[in-house]
Order: sequence, then structure tokens, then C-alpha cells
Amino acid sequence: MSNIQHPTSNIEVLHEDNHTIVINKRSSDIVQGDKTGDEPLVDKVKKYIKEKYNKPGNVFCGVVHRLDRPTSGVILFARTSKALPRLNEQFREKTTRKVYWAVVENMPENKTGKLVHFLKKNEKQNKSYASKTETEGSKKAILNYTWKLSSDKYHLLEIELETGRHHQIRCQLATMGCIIKGDLKYGAKRSNKDGSIHLHARELEFTHPTTKEQIKVTAPVPKEPLWEFFEGTI
Repeated sequence: MSNIQHPTSNIEVLHEDNHTIVINKRSSDIVQGDKTGDEPLVDKVKKYIKEKYNKPGNVFCGVVHRLDRPTSGVILFARTSKALPRLNEQFREKTTRKVYWAVVENMPENKTGKLVHFLKKNEKQNKSYASKTETEGSKKAILNYTWKLSSDKYHLLEIELETGRHHQIRCQLATMGCIIKGDLKYGAKRSNKDGSIHLHARELEFTHPTTKEQIKVTAPVPKEPLWEFFEGTI
């Protein structure tokens, strides 16, 4: 299915069927409602489904997983109550495949590697801290990264997650000395003008909840010169 930008709900649909819908999240979108009061992406998706299929009453749309607000890219929602628990289980059992792109300020020492840390979330700061050893309340975090390409100032890393922890990629890369462009919270030199960070959920593979077919969705990068340079060069 080709990508469709839906004007009234302002979302980009990457894949859609009776049970699932996959969106290319913009960095300005929040997945679920928060204290800002901004319209969450889940409500925009409901609006899109309601209008497209002329559905009366409430529309079902289940949140399967989340992305940090300043992160862009592929995010999956369940369109039916039958699909939601089955998709939730895949994320819980880690049978999905999630690939991220991160643009970082420093080149990693090794072009490929596995990072293993124990992350502890500070609720007050909404920030995670990494340590090499387990501490009370910490959770094991594992990711694999590969250097893909460099511009004159920045470097593109491809990341596959083995675990899904709070701010995992942001925290682990910063701990390695590879701070994500624009990520002030984890030590970036300056912010991006639009409030985004250069972290993009590039690919998601999952098993369809009813047909059992393997579905792979790739999200185009944001329309921004550095992202477009990397996407166009690879």
C-alpha cells in the first residue's frame, strides 16, 4: 500500500487493513494524551478511520506501543479489540523487529557493536540513567548498532533493539559518547528548531494478528535536509 497523507486528520498512513493501521509519526505528535492537552495521535487515527469508513459512534483504536514525542517514525495501532492483545503479546514476547535510525554527533569507536546497560528511570526528570552494573530498580537494556554513513559533521547509526526501555536508545548512545542530534536532555550541544531529535523509527516487522502473515513497514524520514541526505545516499 502506498503512503497516504490524510489532510483532515493530518496523518501519514503507511499500512492499513481490517485489524491494523501503521502511521508515520511526526516528531511533534504525542501517542497518547498527556498534561499538554495536545491532541494525541491515537485520536487523530480514530478521526481518520471514522471519516474514511463513515463509522457511527465510537471508533476503536488500541495503542500497541509508544514512541517518545520528539522521535518520528513507524508506529502500529490495533483497529480491533481482537487484534490488540495479540499485538501486545508480540511486543511483550519481543517477536517483533524494530529498526531505528539515529543521527549522532560523534563517530562510535567501533562501527558495529552491542550495548548492554542497566537503566534506571528518574520520574521527576523524565530521564533514564545507565550503569554497567545492576542497581535497585534498574532494568537491563540491550541494543545493537551499525554505522551506516557520515556527513561532514554527523553520523548515521542503524539500531536494533533487543529490549524496550524508557529512553533506551537516547540514553545508551549518549553513554557511549554518541549523543543524538538535538537531544538536549541527553547532552546535545543545541536543540533542533522544531523541537525534534534525530531519532527515527525506520522499520517495524510484526506478525498479522489474524492472518499470521509477516508484515514489514518502512517509514520515510522527516522532510529535513540532513535526514534526506542520509536517506538519499544509502
